[in-house]
Amino acid sequence: MKLKLKGSLLLALLMSFTVLASACGDKAGNSNKMDSGAAAGGNSTADTKQERVLTDALGHEMKVPANPQRIIASYLEDHLLTLGVKPVAQWSTGKGSVQYYLQDQLNGIPEISYDLPYEAVMSFTPDLIILSSADMATDDKYEQYSKIAPTYVVGKEKSNNWREELKAVGEVLGKSKEAEEAVQAYDKKAAEAKEQLQKTIGTHTAAALWVTGKDIYVSSDHLSSGSVLYDDLGLAKPKLVEELSKTGTASWNQVSLEKFAQMDADYLFIVNSRGVSKDELLKDPVWANIPAVKEGHVYEFDDHSSWLYSGTIANTQIIDDVLSNVVK
Repeated sequence: MKLKLKGSLLLALLMSFTVLASACGDKAGNSNKMDSGAAAGGNSTADTKQERVLTDALGHEMKVPANPQRIIASYLEDHLLTLGVKPVAQWSTGKGSVQYYLQDQLNGIPEISYDLPYEAVMSFTPDLIILSSADMATDDKYEQYSKIAPTYVVGKEKSNNWREELKAVGEVLGKSKEAEEAVQAYDKKAAEAKEQLQKTIGTHTAAALWVTGKDIYVSSDHLSSGSVLYDDLGLAKPKLVEELSKTGTASWNQVSLEKFAQMDADYLFIVNSRGVSKDELLKDPVWANIPAVKEGHVYEFDDHSSWLYSGTIANTQIIDDVLSNVVK
């Protein structure tokens, strides 16, 4: 199934990348008929056998249920699955527009709109709600959600760092040990991949692009795919990436065609949402003088890949994509 990013989907995704929180579903009304144990399988651990009191990023003191079974954590599903937990509903920007890279584990889980409408949340009868950022709790939303179930806000400070966000979710779920182990395992994999890449391509520059319609977005050098390429894998940053990252606040920052023609990347990793082949895409003269294009170092991924997301699962898949294409 080929995902076509329409205007509303693009807007919703960009909103989610900016605050790292983001999609009612027709299926919501049927969710309370699901077996709660199946929907939230794997939640039980030794340190969740008793109710705990935590304070979230906004200063709310809340009681975490002893063993929550029906969890809504919109756009935090990567972390939930890393910790062995399935939510009762999954993030969506429209019917069928979900985080495709997680669907081998989330297949069959009903969708809920990324902005968590009150009625939709209530229909799932959650026993725990986790919000990734304060933006999702503005106005009276927190009060509304907390009337449905105990609600915890992770906050922007941690949501801009997937490792800290994972650890925060782990703390809420009583799975801090599992979160720490997941980070350690990922860091070990990243370090090994970094060593392989240094032997293969050395200090060459690389960039991740997201091409949609007539627009081009470049990943920030410290968020999303850029964090994996530069922080974890040690690839060099093109000057244009550094420039855009200094002024841009989103995970993916739009670049003009005039500026993009100056892209000085030796390797390009493209999330192609334009609906044309890579060959057709590269026929555009604006791409002609980019070193990666001249050397044939352009690698294409579709909308179902994990390159637009962040987390243990997403980033592991990104590392695998880089290695399988670059290291021969």
